[in-house]
Amino acid sequence: MPSGEGRAGRNPVGPKAILLLIPLALGSVFGAVLLGPAGIPPGEALGALLHPGDHPLQALIVREIRLPRAALSFLVGAALALSGAVMQGMFHNPLASPYVLGIAGGAAAGAAGVIAAGVRDIVPVPLGAFLGATVAVAAVYRLGRGGRSGLGLVLAGVAAGSLLTALTSFMLFLSAGDRRLTEIVFWTMGGFGRADWPRVGLLAPAVGAGFLSLWVMGRRMNALALGDEGARYLGVDPVRLRRILLFWSTLLTAASVSVAGTVGFVGLVVPHLVRLVAGPDHRALLPAAALGGGILLVWADALARVVLAPAELPVGIVTALIGGPFFLWLLRRRLG
Repeated sequence: MPSGEGRAGRNPVGPKAILLLIPLALGSVFGAVLLGPAGIPPGEALGALLHPGDHPLQALIVREIRLPRAALSFLVGAALALSGAVMQGMFHNPLASPYVLGIAGGAAAGAAGVIAAGVRDIVPVPLGAFLGATVAVAAVYRLGRGGRSGLGLVLAGVAAGSLLTALTSFMLFLSAGDRRLTEIVFWTMGGFGRADWPRVGLLAPAVGAGFLSLWVMGRRMNALALGDEGARYLGVDPVRLRRILLFWSTLLTAASVSVAGTVGFVGLVVPHLVRLVAGPDHRALLPAAALGGGILLVWADALARVVLAPAELPVGIVTALIGGPFFLWLLRRRLG
């Protein structure tokens, strides 16, 4: 098969950006471990990680509370940024995001339905969120003519998202004055207050498999930049490729929302910024976006923990405050 790079030729800055982001990602995770109500100096934090027996209290805080939280926030950020990069490449639109197909609305409605119905002992809330997201995308896919029309998918996603948001709001109304209200609000605002190693263990394989599968398809994704006819000329079936990309994007986003709730703007802001630096070649764009998304969300969660300490701000509010102005700037730039 021809290279299929088209306009997405190699950018020498891409590999350099990845090499810069790797140590920055590691440093961000370690830096987030240091932040919290209980101040732990860097030396003690490192000692708690390497020699937990010498620092039992610090080891408990670092290894069982802060480290899984930092790891989970990094994985969620990476998953959302990967999904956003796929959506923007698939729809040829830098304003596309992982939630454009109603995934967030479906996940929030699924989680809210499980909570409001009081069946959490039978159906775990993360499973309800995941099922809600996948059902929403399946419906959008059918309404959007099976992925043959990008515009049809987007319009169906907007309509489904609005309907599901209304459904979630109705369940919030019914839960007013109930303790269930707080838990439903968590899924609509996002947060990592319930982060633990089992959730990390659930999300890590999905993110790893999604990243590897998407990266292998990088050349074919580049071919989509030439349009459907150009992609077919290079031996790429654009309809089949979009279906595969939609599957992985849905899996990554639904899995992320199922463990952290709805965290907005990461999948919009990070892929666009990375594309400006690393170029449009998906073989460099995807790993750079994953690293950048993880770094952004690790620090957004750290900020959410300390800005109103000892109270904790939902991380979705922090990402919205970061992403909202960027979105407005991007919109103004595109409209001239």
